[in-house]
Amino acid sequence: MSINLLHRHVLDDHISGFETDPNPNHLSIIRRPVIFSVLAHEGQETAVAEALWNAEDVAPRFCGPSEWFAVSRTVGAEMVAGMLSGIAGASFADQSDGRVLMEISGPSVRTILAKCVAIDLHPEVFEEGHSAAMLCCHAEANVARTGADTFEIIVPRSLAGSVFEEMMEMGREHALTRGFVD
Repeated sequence: MSINLLHRHVLDDHISGFETDPNPNHLSIIRRPVIFSVLAHEGQETAVAEALWNAEDVAPRFCGPSEWFAVSRTVGAEMVAGMLSGIAGASFADQSDGRVLMEISGPSVRTILAKCVAIDLHPEVFEEGHSAAMLCCHAEANVARTGADTFEIIVPRSLAGSVFEEMMEMGREHALTRGFVD
């Protein structure tokens, strides 16, 4: 007898039935991202960082010295693992099931995020392509600026519900909408 398992996102109960057309300020939940934790071996930090930045279909997110997330929305985990296994001096682990990826965008994104993080998000300080590990809504997070008014937030699965609820509360006055992205 076979068992069919359905994928259920941890934020399904927070969003399902309440999705609306996106407003200019919008919080997107990426339904099935690929997220790998990558660690550089001692002395290999520069080579690993360079290989990650040159990789196709993978966005590196700086976490700390010798540590990155490799994030992809376009290719599967097997393809990313294959690419990562080709990087000499790197160890990696699939974190896709243990992390949730959110993307917040819009003209008020910095005002909303300023209520959730304790860093300077000015475009001249936190430039496109930059990322950092920080607290977001009192939870461990990795925040990356991916566009002029777009940020990605990676949080542990166990804290995703509380981060989501707090982000929605902080964005209420800016008509922040939410929805899944496949």
